[in-house]
This record gives sequence, C-alpha cells and structure tokens, in this order.
Amino acid sequence: MKGDAILFGLTVAEFEEISLKVCFTALILYMLFIIGNLARESKAGKYGTVWMFMALGLGFVGFIAKGFIARILGIE
Repeated sequence: MKGDAILFGLTVAEFEEISLKVCFTALILYMLFIIGNLARESKAGKYGTVWMFMALGLGFVGFIAKGFIARILGIE
C-alpha cells in the first residue's frame, strides 16, 4: 500500500506537498488583499499602508523565508 497512487497518479506525500504549496499561496494572496482593503478603508495613506503591509505581512514573509532557507541548506 505504501507508495500507491491515490489521486491523479500522485502518492499521499506528493499530494500533500502540492496542496500545501497551492493552498498557502492562495491564503497569503488573500491575506494581502485583506491588508490592502484594511488600509484603504482606514484611509491610512501611503506611509500607513506601507507600515501595515510590513507589520501584518511579517508572519508570512517568515514562512516563505523558511522554505527558501530549507531549500538552500538541503533540509527538505
């Protein structure tokens, strides 16, 4: 059973890896939309908008950096 294809010729591990990347990318894009909408509705201005994106976007920047660092170090 181990290594058997379950969906579209993918194993469970391959499906989970692709799903994680696709879903997190979609989530990050949606969060960027929410931050931009929040900045627009609060009339933060250019300077305030930059700070909102920097402060609220720091979490997923760390998540993306973790992926790059793991790939560079060959930890994957």
